[in-house]
This record gives sequence, structure tokens and C-alpha cells, in this order.
Amino acid sequence: MTTPSLRRTLAIKAIDLPSGYDAVEELMRCLVKAIRAQQLYAANNPMHKQALDALRTSFAKVWAETPELALKVSETELQWSGVSVLADPVKSGDSLSWLLYKEGLRELRFVQGVEDSEIVRLLDILGRARKATIDDDDLVTMLWEADFTTIGYSYRDVQPDEVDTQGISKVQGPPTDMSPEEIQLAIEQTTATQAAARPGVVNMAEFDQTLYFLDERETDYLKREIAREYDQDLRTNIVAALLDIFEQQSATAIREECLDYVETMLAFLLTSGNFRGVAYLLSETQVAAARPTDLPASIRTRIDALPERMSTPQAVGQLLQSLDDAPTLPPHDELQLLFDQLRPTALGTVFAWLPRVRDDRLRAIVADVAGRLALSNTAELVKLIDSPDVSVSNEAVRRAGSLQAQAAVGALSKLLSDPDVKRRTVVTQALSSIGSAGAMQALEKALADSDREIRINAMRALALHNHRAAAPRFQSMLKSKEIRDADITEKTAAFEGFGALSGDQGVPELDAVLNAKAGFLGKRDDAALRAAAAMGLGRIGTSKAREALNRAAADKDPVVRNAVGKALRGGR
Repeated sequence: MTTPSLRRTLAIKAIDLPSGYDAVEELMRCLVKAIRAQQLYAANNPMHKQALDALRTSFAKVWAETPELALKVSETELQWSGVSVLADPVKSGDSLSWLLYKEGLRELRFVQGVEDSEIVRLLDILGRARKATIDDDDLVTMLWEADFTTIGYSYRDVQPDEVDTQGISKVQGPPTDMSPEEIQLAIEQTTATQAAARPGVVNMAEFDQTLYFLDERETDYLKREIAREYDQDLRTNIVAALLDIFEQQSATAIREECLDYVETMLAFLLTSGNFRGVAYLLSETQVAAARPTDLPASIRTRIDALPERMSTPQAVGQLLQSLDDAPTLPPHDELQLLFDQLRPTALGTVFAWLPRVRDDRLRAIVADVAGRLALSNTAELVKLIDSPDVSVSNEAVRRAGSLQAQAAVGALSKLLSDPDVKRRTVVTQALSSIGSAGAMQALEKALADSDREIRINAMRALALHNHRAAAPRFQSMLKSKEIRDADITEKTAAFEGFGALSGDQGVPELDAVLNAKAGFLGKRDDAALRAAAAMGLGRIGTSKAREALNRAAADKDPVVRNAVGKALRGGR
């Protein structure tokens, strides 16, 4: 099974794709389809010919980029230039990478000209290898016999006695100079001796002449074939065949009929919980629709509606509800493939479900989905800030802050007048995280908020982001009755903010508070206010500010003296 979202996955992981990657990835997709066509259709069938023509066209595009194509083979993917070009995490009979790997191949090479004739022979060999019995030649043998000139490969020779998959003890083979009859007799005697040594164990050699008897190799082969048959996802194969017809047939009526069946399969896959199949159907349908240039608008509208239908609030809600109620979750990669198909319209529903999900593993997946949808759809995220659903709005506010979405500043500033203190706190934190000039300008409103924590957070954020335009606001705050009546924490935040934004120009004002002489009645500003002024001078940190601090280093008040010492040490 191909992975159309492979380019997007590699881009998210910040992998630099080599030049020609698109052509090689398209070639791999066409190769898989050609192998399938080789198995499903006769050589004179139009579908078979069209699949080969598409494969040859893809080779031509690759040769325009590179004269040779070397593919590294692993259990689950084929790599070119260190980047995956064909991935299938499921080790099944339908996986090309698994077929090559289990047969010992570790590299497959093509050179220009392979598309002329040898590619057809290679497709035939791969088809025979998939259906090979235990008595047939293996893939490496068939490749060697083909004596290709434009196809190369390297493999690892796995000896039969290197692996004991069934736990059967290995017996040394008979001498090579024995005749076939003597070899057979030696094997029978060895088997009989081992069976006789274990009382109560039936000697299978007694049955080797009975009618319909299967030897161990034949039994193992039947088991593998049965397992392979059951591992195949026939519904996915049906979707692939429908999309092949959709691509190759230009008649609108035929394509409409194919889409009818595809929509029926989508409903069936959803109800049966086959999420991997749903993801495959949605992604491959988009790929199939992107190739033809003659699709009518009505068909494109139907195809575009498939993922949109999956992303409606009702569909996403039912999906998440069923997953949350399920005793066990599907594999993570299967869910990831499914959620990758969601459209921006699903973002609000995902936000609404985040606090309601009970399963910790599912909650982590949904949170990841929310982050990726928000990252790629800022406009939808900003729209959700004004959602009437408070939980959705709050989540959108938090995401806007974590993504530093400057487009959200306007919507966030409106919420600074919300009567809910918790919402205003979340908005203040988001604006602080965004940190742009517009965000800081909006955050100035929070300096006059009725909540102490919001005011302090706004002061610290403005100082942190060095928003010097707010210095006059801080200067007026220092002279206000509200600051003089505030606790030491808020006083310190105000004076430190003023010091950070005013610089040397603020030293005289802070010095006047810290070192003011006693008045007519011998009273000075309270110790907390003078200590806060000392911390403000410490934030300035210039020689002029240090001179003012040194004049108060021996102050009689221990609170002031301690604050001065801390400011001189740089706030530590």
C-alpha cells in the first residue's frame, strides 16, 4: 500500500528531500499498480497496458533527473538517497518491500532502458514470487536466471540452518557421498530413533506413506498461505481496483459509477471500524483525482466532499465517541492516517472533545491532531477564538499563544474585557507568548485590570519583551495611589517594569523614591515602596543606577537594605 502523505510527513520532520524525489515517489506508486495489474489482468487487457504505459512514463521522468536508480530495501520501506519513497508498515503479502526483504534482497538497481522490455519480465517474476510454493524457485534464483542487463540487485544469502522458526532442533546432514536412496534411509532411521527415545510420542514416520499425507514443509507452506490470505485487506484491494478504473476510463458515466461504489465502501469501512481502510480510501481518491486533466467539475466536487463529510462536527464527534468507548484502541499509525484526512472544519469539534476524552492514549493523539490542524489552519484557529463554546474558545486562545499566531492578536484583545477572570488570564498569557508589538500594545490594557494576578503578569510580559512604548504608563502607575496601596509583589513588578523600559532616564525618579530624605515629621516612603524602587534600579543596571543603590547600601531598614544588596548582585 502506498503512502500519499509521505511527502507531508517528511516535511513535518524537516527532512531535506533530494532533487527528483517527486519523480521517484511517483515511479514507486506506478510500480505497485503495475504489479497489481500484472496479477489481476491478462496481458491483452487495456488496464494491463495502461498500467505499463504509466510505469514507462514514470521511468522517463526519473531518467530526466538521474541516470541510475538505486533503492535500499528494508522490511517496511524502499529508500532512495536516504529518504523513503515507498512505505508500508504492515508486513503482508501485498507489501513490495516485505516481499523483497524476506527473499534476501537488500538493494534493487535500475538503469536507463529498463522500461523497454526487462521491466515486464521483472513484473512477471515478482508476481510469481508472491504466489511461489515451497518447491518453486525463490526470488533471487529467478532474478539470476533472468540474466538482466538493466536491473541489478544485491542480497544476503540466508542459509536454511541459520534460522529455526518452529523450534525444531537441527540435525547434521548426511555425508555428501551417499546416494539419494541412502540419504532417505538415513533420514527415516534418525526420525524413528528420536521418536523411540520419547515414550508416548507418536512416530510421524509411520504415517508418511498414508494417502493425503503432508510433510512438514507442505504444512508450513499451507499455514503461511492461509495467514497471508487472511492478512490481505480485500476491501482495500477493491478500492484500489475501483480507482484504477476511475483513472484509466475517461467516460463520465463510468467515473460516476466508480465514485458511487467508493462512497458505499467509505460508509462500510467506517461502520466496520477499518480506519486504515478509510484513510487509504480518502488519500488515494485525492491522488487519483489529481492525475486526470479532464475531470468535470461535478466529479471534482464529489471527491472534495468525501473528506469534508468526514470532518463535519457530527461525524468527528461520533468517531471520537466510539474510540473513547472502545475497550482497546486501534494501532497508533492507523489512527494517525485517519486523522491526517481531517479538514480545518474539524478543528472546533476536536477542541471541544479534548477535555472530555477519558482514555489517556486517545487524549494524547487528539491533542496532537489539534496542534497539527491549528498549525496549518491559522484562519480557522482565529475564528474559533470567538466561539460561543467557552471550552473551544479557551483552547483556541491557548493554541494561538503556543503557535505565536500574530493574526490572533485582534481577537484576543477583545477578550481582555471578558467578565471571566480565568478567560482574561488565559488571554494575557497568550498575548505574552505571542510577544509581537501588536500583542504588547493590546496587553497594555491589562495594566488596569481589576485582578491583581493579571496586572502583575501584564507588567512582567511588557518588561520581558522590552515594550518601551509602555514606559509612560508605568511612570504614571508609580505615582498612583493604587501602587502605593498594593502588596510588595505588585509594587516590585511595577518598579522593575519601569526600570527595564526607561533605562538611565528613569534613574532620577527611582533614586528619589529610594533615597528620599525624611520629611518635616521625619517620615519617609514606606519600606516596601523603597525596596521596590531598589529592584527597579537593579533592572537598569548602569553605573548611574549603581551609584544610587550604593547610597542606600547602609540603610537602617533591613527590608530596604536587603533589596539594595539583591539589586547590586543583579537580582540574585
